[in-house]
Amino acid sequence: MFPSLHEAVEDAIHANIFPEPWFNQAGGDHDAIDDYSTHVMGSFECRNPTCSQQGWGSKKIAIQIRRYAGNGYNAVVYKQRCKSCKQLGVLRLDEKSYVDRVSYRLKKWAGIPTTPPEYNGDKGGPAHEHLLCEGCRMGRCNGD
Repeated sequence: MFPSLHEAVEDAIHANIFPEPWFNQAGGDHDAIDDYSTHVMGSFECRNPTCSQQGWGSKKIAIQIRRYAGNGYNAVVYKQRCKSCKQLGVLRLDEKSYVDRVSYRLKKWAGIPTTPPEYNGDKGGPAHEHLLCEGCRMGRCNGD
């Protein structure tokens, strides 16, 4: 989760949503009233010193956005495993794609007319690797 990006999400909303959205750092699936799975972009670093793979970029990182009572929300970003050594990579999130996706979903849930954010995840880069995607393993990825 990235509670540090909550202020950027609020700035991106540009609308009066009442009550004001708040980041629910403690919330899980059990108390969510709604959830939505999508993708963001970023890159990963492999920190296994014996691995030859230093890192990789991904245009399809699974994210689960959850809504809670009182206009709370959070977003879980799932990691990916290294293709070479299968250890979890360290994520460097593309903050713009995260803010765009989360703010769009909050607007949709609030009934505010909005245009979907541009998504360039279908072109360029390797195919989605289901066995290396933690979102797929958790049943939260709609990647193909």
